[in-house]
Amino acid sequence: MNLANKITIARIALVPLLILFLQPFPEWLVQRYGVFGFIDRYGVYLATLIFITAAATDKLDGYVARTYNQITNLGKLLDPLADKLLIATALIMLVQTDSVQSWVAVVIIGREAVITAIRVMAASKGVVLAADRYGKWKLVLQVAAISGVLVQQFPIMSMNLLPIGSALMVAAVLLTVYSGVRYMFRNYKLLQLSDA
Repeated sequence: MNLANKITIARIALVPLLILFLQPFPEWLVQRYGVFGFIDRYGVYLATLIFITAAATDKLDGYVARTYNQITNLGKLLDPLADKLLIATALIMLVQTDSVQSWVAVVIIGREAVITAIRVMAASKGVVLAADRYGKWKLVLQVAAISGVLVQQFPIMSMNLLPIGSALMVAAVLLTVYSGVRYMFRNYKLLQLSDA
């Protein structure tokens, strides 16, 4: 296994840690065991660090793969999967802690499910549908929005007064919907031609 794929797998391996540090534990568990008290107090800081680190490795594995000619079919499969797992996990955990409204997670995760289904259908017909620039911008904005919402969780009064994460999340949802609709319309004719 090459370095680029190892970096991608490491990104996937960070997902359970993100769940652990964003998981709200019962008060009795927090008070009884020191490790849960530590997570309760510092979990959001650690989760933010893990999320930003994992998101940053997306660029790193792509750079390594292109620079050292390590582009593989496994990498093409794992890289978008890692992105989707990271975003979906973070959104679900933030919904659980009432930091993000559930409809936001449904829209973003639903868009990814629909686009993935279209890509699978295209692949079954021998057509490769690449991500466009709007899809890439969408991912960057989603990462920024989730990072902003995580920062808003910091138990510092001045941070809680800045709704940056919420504003970025609204922008991320709008771009997610726009990029998804655009992607479907752009590739509809291509899929129709492949049936001919």
